[in-house]
Amino acid sequence: MSQETELITKLSITGDELVIEWHDGKESRLYSHWLRDHCQMPTSIDVDNGQRLSSVVNIPQETYIEKAYKDEKGNVCVRFQPENHLSVFLQSWLRKNCYDLNLHFDDRSEKQKHLWQKDSFKADLPFINYESMCNDENVKLDALRLVKDVGFFVLESVPTIKGQVLKVISELGYTRETNYGALFEVRTEVNPNNLAYTNMGLGSHTDNPYRDPVPTVQLLHCLESSTEGGDSVLVDGFKAATVLRQESKEDFDILTSTWINFRFSDAKTDLRSRVPMIELNDNNEIVKVRYNNRSIDTIKLPENKIRPFYKAHRHWNEIIERNDLKITFKLSEGDLMLIDNTRIMHARTAFSKKGKRHLQGAYTDLDGLYSLLNILENRQQNG
Repeated sequence: MSQETELITKLSITGDELVIEWHDGKESRLYSHWLRDHCQMPTSIDVDNGQRLSSVVNIPQETYIEKAYKDEKGNVCVRFQPENHLSVFLQSWLRKNCYDLNLHFDDRSEKQKHLWQKDSFKADLPFINYESMCNDENVKLDALRLVKDVGFFVLESVPTIKGQVLKVISELGYTRETNYGALFEVRTEVNPNNLAYTNMGLGSHTDNPYRDPVPTVQLLHCLESSTEGGDSVLVDGFKAATVLRQESKEDFDILTSTWINFRFSDAKTDLRSRVPMIELNDNNEIVKVRYNNRSIDTIKLPENKIRPFYKAHRHWNEIIERNDLKITFKLSEGDLMLIDNTRIMHARTAFSKKGKRHLQGAYTDLDGLYSLLNILENRQQNG
């Protein structure tokens, strides 16, 4: 093992822990059961897929580390008793995965995002040529990074063919079919079951908060646009939530801890959920926002929570409608907007009944997009 990869200066055993002193002066204390559970030997994990071959209940409760040392290649060898089991770890694996120096993997929280507002896009909005994305892996990687970083992008020159939005999804992930079908039409209807199918303006919202889990990505493809108005509006919900937290920690805490009901019902469907408007992870970081005033069900809270909730609710609604948080643009024929529906709120201005405005929408999910992002980034890093 070369000097550059010699990461460990000393190994010792204290009680039920392996103590590692690293070359940079840091120290790790790794619990014996954790080490045995994460054994990298072929008897413990499948060599092809890395999945465990046994459960934690198969590890004897009295497991302890008998000895630990570095072999001639510099690998860390740990002998466990009473199994008399030998595990061999790469130093780099231990440094990358030791729990006291590394946080859990998390690509969804506010800490991993570039939060934005109206003046954040002083150059151009993230528009990408459709054919380039399909034919150039680097362009596709750029598009997926935009989803991760800013939560949206717009494809240009997408063929204005009905159903084309599903072909776009197939380039990135998998279609999430709902009661609206694999795709849905966004245009004026008679007796609509949703206000989205009128020419009314719509306030900032996320889609389908009444569904659990929600479709995490929405796509809207413009097929026709000859009417006045109907501009698209986007708001970074994570940014809006951080503004709420800065202006009133009390209001923020109320909306992250109060669960309310959302509901959608028509002749064929009755969907309900009970969720908070702002969701946090175990590090108190924002991971999801939900808001759709049209879909909030009857609010039923204890008497002592009603007034504080409505104060926080009003504050939240006021923030997401602030002009300094909104970007506004018009989808032209052939444009397709893709947004992270767990983060980005969208809206539209009212439009004239003259002319035509026809969009087709569909849903997919972030896990497929993030999976492809990881594959392409790994491929790029490995040359």
